[in-house]
Amino acid sequence: MNPRFGNANLQTWDPFHHLSSLREEIDRLFDQPLNLFTAPQQFALGGGWPTVDLYEDRDKLVVKVEVPGMKKEDIDISLHDGVLAITGERKVEEKYDKAETHRSECFAGRFQRALSLPVPVQADKTNASYQDGVLTITLPKAEEAKPKQIQVQAE
Repeated sequence: MNPRFGNANLQTWDPFHHLSSLREEIDRLFDQPLNLFTAPQQFALGGGWPTVDLYEDRDKLVVKVEVPGMKKEDIDISLHDGVLAITGERKVEEKYDKAETHRSECFAGRFQRALSLPVPVQADKTNASYQDGVLTITLPKAEEAKPKQIQVQAE
């Protein structure tokens, strides 16, 4: 057996492995906040903050929005043509006039998030609650969007 070609311990080289690693790294860079390179307001208007989760069950959609430190009066919610829009403004309450800032990561300013809803909802039955920095929006599905049980008839 030729030692050059017969060594079972050699791993095969996958040229696409490095491409997928490069793609993952680029995706990671674009998923991170750009506040090192842009103003916080530009970042927020671009859709990175606040973070949003959207869940769907048989009867409703539930949207959870993390907006810690905000007052419910500073948050606006609208629904138009299947798009849920959440806007607001986090105001700076403390100012450190005679202090040197070493790190400033807390966002202050206006934000806007818009979500295309995956199914039609009943806008008039939508409700929202705000507790412990989490905004929860419950959107009941329209009847035509709910799954239907079909009975099999014997002939």
